[in-house]
Amino acid sequence: MTTPYAFSQSAFAGEVQQRWDHLQDGEESGVVVRVAGRVMLLRAQGKLAFATMRDSTGELQLFALAEVTESFAEFTHLHLGDWVGVTGEVVRTKRGELSVKVASWVRLAEAQHNFGDKWAGIADFDLRYRHREADLWANEKSRTTLARRSAVLQAVRQRCWADGFLEVETPILNAIPTGAAARPFVTYHHALDTEFYLRIAPELWLKRLVVGGFERVFELGRVFRNEGISPRHNPEFTMLELYRAYWDYQDMMAFTEELVAGVALDVLGTTEIQYQGRDLSLATPWPRHTMAELASASLGEEVSVHTPRARLASLAAERGVEVSAAWGPGRLLAELFEVTAEADLWEPAFVTEHPVEVSPLARRHRRDPELTERFESYVVGRELSNGFSELNDPVDQRRRFEEQARLGAAGDEEAMRLDEDYLRALEWGLPPTAGLGVGIDRLVMVLADEANIREVIAFPTLKPLTEGRD
Repeated sequence: MTTPYAFSQSAFAGEVQQRWDHLQDGEESGVVVRVAGRVMLLRAQGKLAFATMRDSTGELQLFALAEVTESFAEFTHLHLGDWVGVTGEVVRTKRGELSVKVASWVRLAEAQHNFGDKWAGIADFDLRYRHREADLWANEKSRTTLARRSAVLQAVRQRCWADGFLEVETPILNAIPTGAAARPFVTYHHALDTEFYLRIAPELWLKRLVVGGFERVFELGRVFRNEGISPRHNPEFTMLELYRAYWDYQDMMAFTEELVAGVALDVLGTTEIQYQGRDLSLATPWPRHTMAELASASLGEEVSVHTPRARLASLAAERGVEVSAAWGPGRLLAELFEVTAEADLWEPAFVTEHPVEVSPLARRHRRDPELTERFESYVVGRELSNGFSELNDPVDQRRRFEEQARLGAAGDEEAMRLDEDYLRALEWGLPPTAGLGVGIDRLVMVLADEANIREVIAFPTLKPLTEGRD
């Protein structure tokens, strides 16, 4: 079957619906348009045929008459999902449906697979994610969600730009996997005859740019973590990483809540939303709680990084945590918070004062050297962002890296590696700086009212099919 190389489209469905909405039943506009899209519904009634055509802006009825429409018989045998280009006058039928009365048409591409029921869409989850191109046409909610993702990205960028941040790009192929606690993906560069890692975070690169004199920088980019897949996790995802010289974690918390609330206003027009049938307010200010306070309240007894390790280990074991002998009080406190308090943080809140043991890149707290000036924000029971006053002492940073190396030697696959280039950069001098990482996919989940991260990613990671062709 030969199809055209191009089609000169003069209008979109949404534009036609808006521009000629004033037409009365049975009225003709006298204006001929050229529209194109997919056939989503087709019914023939003798010498009449009606088709619903959908493009990226909406739907439009095609009205064909045997005595008017070229190749009328062939038109009535179009497949659902076929792409067509149509030339015809804009009219409103006697039954009140705004339509294009088909004078001529051409099939632009043939659909050889079923697109699912027009009303129910595609229900098979594996098919929906593996063949997202079909899902997007069959399920309006899928299109709406991905369009909202685009709007969120645009709003985040515009707000960062408006605050004077410079957008930059940093390497995805890294010689050392560092910048976060995560298991990396490994690849191989043949020309250099060496292993590289897909980045798990751009953090250290961005701070090196601050050392270089860029006082406000951000990157919106993909990061890769060789971890499990769940409704909250995808091995590759999008992060906003942002750094501001001369700020501390308190300044960055204020920026974070204003950014998220502002993006909600930009995209939805409000900070008062519903998520999974439950009210949620993103309005500022967000409450601040220390990790120890929240864990203590959930456990019913006071705990902190200074609680004897044996007691913390006992409390963790009682709650199903597999305690490692390598963990100190700081890691145990963090585990207790995660299993007892995290899921209850429905309204947005900041959790502050994380232990040094689980915060190898954060600056020690000015009032307690066993804690850091770190925060995480939580919304709907899941982490949304992570930030802190950045550790800028190269001597302390080396000690932290060495401790991470010890954990790695003990079997912790997520422990950070020692990065000599980054330590050298710190020796050149990093001014007081605050950093922020926001999980964009999780932010979109909240603003698009989606419970599964796969819904907000165009092509989520799936296990490849091993046999046959889907």
